[in-house]
Amino acid sequence: MPTKNHATRINNNVLKFIEPEFITYKKFNDVVLANELAELLDANDVKYFLEEEAPSFDPSFSYAHTKEYTVKVMPGDFEQVNELVKENAEENIREVESDYYLLSFTNQELMDVITKADEWNAFDVQLARKLLAERGNAISDDEIEVIEEKRIEELKVNEPSQAGWIVVGYVFAVVGGILGFFIGWHLWTYKKTLPNGEMIYAYSESNKRQGKIIFYLSFVGLAVAFVYKLLPLFTGDN
Repeated sequence: MPTKNHATRINNNVLKFIEPEFITYKKFNDVVLANELAELLDANDVKYFLEEEAPSFDPSFSYAHTKEYTVKVMPGDFEQVNELVKENAEENIREVESDYYLLSFTNQELMDVITKADEWNAFDVQLARKLLAERGNAISDDEIEVIEEKRIEELKVNEPSQAGWIVVGYVFAVVGGILGFFIGWHLWTYKKTLPNGEMIYAYSESNKRQGKIIFYLSFVGLAVAFVYKLLPLFTGDN
């Protein structure tokens, strides 16, 4: 059953402008998973914003074009939510099904789950740690902290150069194609949220600069294309 906050927060774009400080905590392709997190936050009186939306523009087209369910929280609550999710996962791992896929993972594969926890759900991360401990490879809280800090530093590295899409962006900007506008905007403004709640620009300063140029050049290209289309109306040409 949806929580009392679900109905007012999903698809509520107005709230983004009233309280713009909410930032993305987790994205889901399954509304059930999104609602589970929302219910956990409700139970602990944590403010959140649950939104159904189409995926944001990505010039690499690396994602599937499906609906996403985004749970957003206040930046100052990020660490608290991390702890709540972790504690909830620790309680749930007591009831693991005998055929759960993680049980067949090697020690190295389980370690990969822990070192790249941001790519897995909290349940799998805690279960991986429990399984390693049962196999005589326990990881202490201090070691987990070091692993998390190292992972954050890895995620701070800029995304690979978007040279190919920069070229495409310039082409569409010059010919008046609206795709150049979106490519430029994405390269210039896109940010990613780190596991600790910190938001950083995804692309290098060079890529951002090119994106900004493409963005404004697209306006010029669109204006020229618009004038070109209207010109026959003023010249009498058909």
